[in-house]
Amino acid sequence: MTTTNLKATGTGPALRLLSLGAGVQSTTVLLLACEGAIPCFDVALFADTGWEPRAVYANLNRLTAHAERHGIPVRQVSAGNIRADALDPRHRFVSMPLHTLNPDGTRGLARRQCTSEYKIAPLKKAARELLGYPHPRRVPRGVYAEQAIGISTDEFTRAKDSGLRFLRNVFPLIDLGFDRARCMEFLAERGFGETVKSACVGCPFHGNAGWRWVRDHDPLGWAEAVEFDRAIRHGYPRATTQGQELRGQYFLHRSCLPLDQVDLDAPPKTNRHLRLVTAEAALGADAAEEGDPDGCSPWSCRSGEPAPGERAA
Repeated sequence: MTTTNLKATGTGPALRLLSLGAGVQSTTVLLLACEGAIPCFDVALFADTGWEPRAVYANLNRLTAHAERHGIPVRQVSAGNIRADALDPRHRFVSMPLHTLNPDGTRGLARRQCTSEYKIAPLKKAARELLGYPHPRRVPRGVYAEQAIGISTDEFTRAKDSGLRFLRNVFPLIDLGFDRARCMEFLAERGFGETVKSACVGCPFHGNAGWRWVRDHDPLGWAEAVEFDRAIRHGYPRATTQGQELRGQYFLHRSCLPLDQVDLDAPPKTNRHLRLVTAEAALGADAAEEGDPDGCSPWSCRSGEPAPGERAA
């Protein structure tokens, strides 16, 4: 990645970046920049976990061509393939928020480190390199990149600062008053109405609607998720091969049943419309149907808090 040493000017950001998940909100932000409705980005960065739905990668390819015609390069950054790494006994253990069934019948949730490791870390590394100060070089005070995050008005509580002096988060959709429904209208008007939610195929925070979508629209992804679910039943290979036997059982689905045995078509316990993973969906539904409301957007979920010492980086 090309880097340039930038001096502090005190007049604003040295770079304008977009954290691009290629889902509904961040796609809207990128198209707004292409149309000149918001300031242009120097680079749009897609943090690739290696296990996104194929529809997300197809949208990313289309966005890349579209954005580059408008002078905005799209770059992919990655810390590895989350599915392959989790199943590799030689790879360092990184926890996903798997649902746990304890020996006494109680349920819990494993630690959530995946967003920090597979999204925040590569984005932070890329921002440093683009500024011209790769780790461990210290970024001078006053030099920073402005990073746009696709958080809409209905999710304003997820808008968080990066906790880093050299990376300042901004939220164009909130500034413009765009909620998710307005984003979907905007995308449909521009031929991007089939944009789907960006989340790992095997994310344990999927609700039934999300799992149904994977099953019905991404059969290869569904087969991978079912296989992965079986493979992690007694913990990650890294832990078990090192003699760290884990108590209980681990599951991708919140019911703590094998994924291919869950009745994903059971009627939801709500009279409201469902919010599906497609851009055609409406808002509403309970957590079992809808999934975790936090999502996995960098700096916008529970695992996105700055680690100790990061603020001084």
